[in-house]
Amino acid sequence: MKKGSCALLLCALVVVVVMLAEARVTEAVTCNPSELSPCLGAFTTGQAPSANCCNKAREQQPCLCGYIKNPSYSQYVNSPNAKKILSACGVPTPSC
Repeated sequence: MKKGSCALLLCALVVVVVMLAEARVTEAVTCNPSELSPCLGAFTTGQAPSANCCNKAREQQPCLCGYIKNPSYSQYVNSPNAKKILSACGVPTPSC
């Protein structure tokens, strides 16, 4: 094989491995809005999120778009307080 073909094949293999690894991480998360219960005070009053809240927000990050699309949860996940929580916890605001 030519060097260019080998490099292209290697790059494609790396991309596939990375995608599979990300898929496994996403599968490991159970999307359950009650997992965000440590954030309830921060959601309702705007208080600073606890460390436990931030851990749960990071854990549930792959689920946030699903929560936003659900009418029962969107008012909370799209609220100004939710955006403050995500910002304070270093979780990117989802763009769904």
